[in-house]
Amino acid sequence: MNQKTKPVMGLLHGEATGIGSELVARALQEKEVRELATWVLIGDERVFQLGEKIAGAPIGYQKVESFDEIDLTQDAVWLIDKPSIDPNDIELGKLSAESGRATGETLTFAVRLAQDNKLDGVVYAPLNKDALYKGGFRFQDDIHLLASLFGYESGFGEVNVMENLWVTRATSHIPIKDVAEKITKERVLEVIQFANGVLRKAGFSNPRIAVAALNPHAGDGGLIGREEIEEITPAVKIAQEQGLNVEGPYPADTIFLRLKNNPFDCFLAMYHDQAQTGMKLMGFHKGVTVSAGLPVVLTTPAHGTAFDIAGKGSANPGAMTHAMKLAVRLATL
Repeated sequence: MNQKTKPVMGLLHGEATGIGSELVARALQEKEVRELATWVLIGDERVFQLGEKIAGAPIGYQKVESFDEIDLTQDAVWLIDKPSIDPNDIELGKLSAESGRATGETLTFAVRLAQDNKLDGVVYAPLNKDALYKGGFRFQDDIHLLASLFGYESGFGEVNVMENLWVTRATSHIPIKDVAEKITKERVLEVIQFANGVLRKAGFSNPRIAVAALNPHAGDGGLIGREEIEEITPAVKIAQEQGLNVEGPYPADTIFLRLKNNPFDCFLAMYHDQAQTGMKLMGFHKGVTVSAGLPVVLTTPAHGTAFDIAGKGSANPGAMTHAMKLAVRLATL
């Protein structure tokens, strides 16, 4: 293999029935993004070609049968064709178990290349958790699928990045009715420590972390919930005693105003929508999801497959380009 001159990054089209292939085609039109790395498209060539057609944006790639055929000294975008699903057999904008199966298989293949040190990281366009599940990958979300490929049962988590703000959560893809029982001192402390480690690895020397409360008005001194008194505040104090730069808990209804006006590096939410609603208002087309705590750089746009606009040629590639830029930055630290 020739000596590489840039990071080598896998780039996947994600869910074939969504906007993923269009996002890839549009993102690679940006000269800055295209030149950041040697991009290796991985997936069904026919799906990438459909994305080019929808976007009206030809990628201009070189097709190879295997990774070892790639000349890493060339200034080119490469394609490893993994025939898995014919776009003529699926309907854009519709959930498809076959598409979910293909998505899971392609993601697995790309991760194996990264494990073999052939890729420095992997960026994948949005996938659909329900399609993955129906396609045979029976995990609650993509990060648990990814963790299983590395044999990890703990120590990983989904982190969202909005420009300079990193966001993680004490609970993630679980029903709201189950959230309160999961908010324990041990869990909150674990996630504070996890967030501190992730940000340090990402280049922050002393990351400042803001922790949200669970209950309205941070529990009003215990009148409307005692999680702040019995679980969250004790976890924050222990973390402070350990030398971590953490503050809170702050009421969730004002936390984003605080984040806007103060230089926090990380926001630790108690549940999914507590974080995601504010983040998406801050910049829907800028958010990136990082599968943190795993031994390979893995990023994806923080939004979904947008079935409602799939095939219409109107998808905004902003989050995709941010995911690509962040992946390269993390891979080169």
